Amino acid sequence: MADEAPEVVQGSDGRVRRRPRRGMYVLPSLFTVGNIAAGYYAITQSIQGSVADFGHYDRAALAIGFAVVFDGFDGMIARMTNTASDFGKELDSLADVITFGVAPSLLAYIWGFRMLPVLDHPLLRERIVHLGVFVCFIFLICGASRLARFNISVDPQPRNPGRPGKKYFVGMPIPAGAGVIASVVHFENGSTISDPRMAVLWLGLILFAGFLMVSTWRFWSGKELSLGSRHPFQLLAVLVFFGALIALYSEYMLIIIAMGYLVSGVAARLAYSWRWERRHAGAGQRN
Repeated sequence: MADEAPEVVQGSDGRVRRRPRRGMYVLPSLFTVGNIAAGYYAITQSIQGSVADFGHYDRAALAIGFAVVFDGFDGMIARMTNTASDFGKELDSLADVITFGVAPSLLAYIWGFRMLPVLDHPLLRERIVHLGVFVCFIFLICGASRLARFNISVDPQPRNPGRPGKKYFVGMPIPAGAGVIASVVHFENGSTISDPRMAVLWLGLILFAGFLMVSTWRFWSGKELSLGSRHPFQLLAVLVFFGALIALYSEYMLIIIAMGYLVSGVAARLAYSWRWERRHAGAGQRN
């Protein structure tokens, strides 16, 4: 029997490519499964944690951090091997709800509110804890809404579009929101909040992260970075360098990366608003 001709498909750019083998479609999903496993582990560690053994919270935060890496690799591999599929997209979204929605919201609640010590005013602690439940739920809903909007958006336009052709997300991605929570917990090595004033600040940070996820503000996507680019070895060297720094100084590097990414979206929004006001002020003066 003669060998069958390889099946080919036409890409979005008009080029004809050979369709990948069926087994290749499993590869991105394996990283997605790793994402789910990390989220499940983070949930179990958050439940097992206590004031006497707060190392569980640190391990939960690290698991969320590893899940961010898995989430980045599954999309990158799907694009590089041309194995993106509807099944993979749906599985990735469900994984993100678990790992970057449920797991960080549970960790944020238990670590930042439930473990608050009994104060001189027990009623104050009770109110903070109840408010913490509500705020962490809001974070979860914002993350789920961010994913739903991303799945149905064809060509989303942010309020501050920036330069033409710039790669961006509309709203902070849910892995980044989860990374903000995980980086703070890891920076404290899992040591729980004991001061009600810090708990109030924690409330504000969780709310702000949730707001940024459902906002229409621009956040860098990083999709233009690929090992298949013109300078793959330089990119690989940079990734290895930052990986070594994270391994050696994870408490500082992760919180700098997470907060820096959060601030970048805020700074882009403020810069756009400032330019818009100047442009309209100049137009008013000319008139």
